[in-house]
Amino acid sequence: MDDKAHPEQRLDLRQLIDWLIADGLIETAEIEGLKRLALLHASSRERDLHPLVWIAERHLNSSLPPHAELGLETLTQWLAQRAGLPYRRIDPLNIDVDAVTEVVPKAYAARYRILPLAVTDQEVEFATAEPYEREWEADLGHVLRRGIRRVIANPQDILRYQDEFFGLTSSLRRARKGEGMEPVAGIGNVEALVQLGRSGKLDANDSHIVSIVDWLLQYAFDQRASDIHIEPRRDNGNIRFRIDGSLHTVYEMPTPILGAVVARIKALGRMDVVDKRRPQDGRVKSKTPAGQEVELRLSTMPTAFGEKLVMRIFDPQIVVRGLAELGFSSSDARQWREMTAQT
Repeated sequence: MDDKAHPEQRLDLRQLIDWLIADGLIETAEIEGLKRLALLHASSRERDLHPLVWIAERHLNSSLPPHAELGLETLTQWLAQRAGLPYRRIDPLNIDVDAVTEVVPKAYAARYRILPLAVTDQEVEFATAEPYEREWEADLGHVLRRGIRRVIANPQDILRYQDEFFGLTSSLRRARKGEGMEPVAGIGNVEALVQLGRSGKLDANDSHIVSIVDWLLQYAFDQRASDIHIEPRRDNGNIRFRIDGSLHTVYEMPTPILGAVVARIKALGRMDVVDKRRPQDGRVKSKTPAGQEVELRLSTMPTAFGEKLVMRIFDPQIVVRGLAELGFSSSDARQWREMTAQT
């Protein structure tokens, strides 16, 4: 159905269930029980859940071959197709966070459950999980004086990246204000950072710097990065992740802020934060969002614009994985065992 032909409204759980039934995605045996649960939905604590999330949490199987589970991503793709809008899986590595968070305040994005994904001179692309709520589209088009392109995305991803993107840029902006926006030459040691902190400008233990470091580590764990590279430059430095063997730039930030980030990580790794003139090694133990313990090996290298920091992420569970878990076929595993038995 064309979304423009549909009345302006947020998705209703019972209507969504009717659509799934009409499209033949729900088993006949599940229909009555699902409808009874849906009647309780409006008066329960679950009413704040997006309807797609509520249905995904029921762990239903599709009535269509190959009868796969109706997971959240599958349901999101189905909704996009039904509404006649493009489906988009949000990839934060391909998003200019600074640019997208400039076009709309977080409060407005949260109100309408939207997330800007891309910005050009002619158009802004927004992710939404509410294809039939269009009030914001005309308002933003008028304010931004650009075309608005809507795509359908996983509602949980939209909420999650709202918090991450706007939270990160907020911390960076406050850290920049802490600098007074004045270039600080050679801000390479902790004494300089502490002096700036005492003057109300910048400190390695400032809450905004702590927030940036926390975000950086959790973001790397979530993206399954094997390495984190923090590389200072003259004005702006790069933060890069190594994912599947390739380095990806995930953020650029002013070199003074990057220096405070490096100082914070060195302190966590019990390294000498004052000494910036020689390479150092350290280690930090942390936990992934899933609660799994990981170890980070830290290495610093002095450069002309500050310290470069590389963090290698070690997953303790990797060392106990079998050959099958590492991707070996049964024949490859047999050949490997035969070869190692001969040495």
